[in-house]
Amino acid sequence: MHCAAVLGAARAASTAPLLWARLLGMARRAMATSLLRVPPPQGLLRPLAVPERLLLGPGPSNVPPRILAAGSQQLLGHMHPEVLQVMDEIKAGIQYAFQTQNRLTLAISGTGHCAMEAALLNLLEHGDTALVAVNGIWGQRAAEIARRLGANVHELLKPPGEYFALWDIEEGLAQYKPSVLFITHGESSTGVLQPLEGLGELCHRHGCLLLVDAVASLGGAPIFMDQQEIDVLYSGSQKVLNAPPGSAPISFSERAREKMLRRKTKPTSFYLDMGWLANYWGCDGEPRRYHHTAPINSFFSLREGLAMLAELGLESSWERHRANCTQLCQGLRNLGLELFVKEEKARLPTITTLRVPEGYDWKEITSFLMDKHAIEIAGGLGPSVGKVLRIGLMGCNSTSGNVDRVLRALQDALGCCRRSRL
Repeated sequence: MHCAAVLGAARAASTAPLLWARLLGMARRAMATSLLRVPPPQGLLRPLAVPERLLLGPGPSNVPPRILAAGSQQLLGHMHPEVLQVMDEIKAGIQYAFQTQNRLTLAISGTGHCAMEAALLNLLEHGDTALVAVNGIWGQRAAEIARRLGANVHELLKPPGEYFALWDIEEGLAQYKPSVLFITHGESSTGVLQPLEGLGELCHRHGCLLLVDAVASLGGAPIFMDQQEIDVLYSGSQKVLNAPPGSAPISFSERAREKMLRRKTKPTSFYLDMGWLANYWGCDGEPRRYHHTAPINSFFSLREGLAMLAELGLESSWERHRANCTQLCQGLRNLGLELFVKEEKARLPTITTLRVPEGYDWKEITSFLMDKHAIEIAGGLGPSVGKVLRIGLMGCNSTSGNVDRVLRALQDALGCCRRSRL
């Protein structure tokens, strides 16, 4: 019997242990007489097993059945008219979620981190000046990417848990005269929601473009791209939109598009070149040309996530996240726990941070919730490592029932986890 046929039979017989062992033995003997020297990995000869967990960390969030079903549809060609129609519907959904009429609106074939790179490398050329507001890991990452692009990078710094006031930004704009300001709307590493009112107008008064990261906030907190004069806005698929990670909404204002058209050099990445991507997504009025093979099923999932947000309505989604965050914060206080972000208005409704309780090891708490309650929460990230626990309530996971469930699990952990002797 041919080796591949034996292995195929073995997989089909996974419920019959004796036959399974016999067929594997036959496969090994067949391998011994072939030219192959690397055997089939044993792990791949077993059925895939994925545990059921409630994902209440900073992302990804659980995927509801409707989006799972969309992602499991049969593939179509990436230039088929039906796929192009889905892409057009995604564009319209992003415009709604972002509250923008920008024609250069699309989804990057990559995660939110990929969209950050796309935004920076299309806006910045070697020698440009960038100002980065850093109050968590995403400002740190943006500064690192901008430096690698050869930009002159200046950082405005705030301690984790704090946000930037307009006068903080104005001082930096006047001092450094940047062409681009990067700021994070929802800082998932610290749980801070950055106010954006007046920021776009301020940047434009200083001849600067405003670039905003909304990966952790989109759909969970109000954002108005056009009204707030945001020039580049991007997000991710795996948080409030409840789709698998791998596609990232992004939009560019006319100011940003004109800056990209004035570039003296081509973007350093062909894959993320917005000129090519704009054409592939039908944003430039020209016939669409092949650029790359898009993650088609990821686009099906993203389309459904945007559809579910549109059906619920942005204002209803914002209110749901606000109410459940308020319930969670009150419940954490009732357990004697301390919130990391002091000002209520500065708390990110999608990701709540609390200080690691004194005498406890945060790793023991997160492991206890995972092992005993099948719930994921997370420790800190970047500058908040060892300082905070992070609880995410995003999209379909943002429910009053999930708040009660995670509070009960935390109460159990506080009673069962041994206290550190430090």
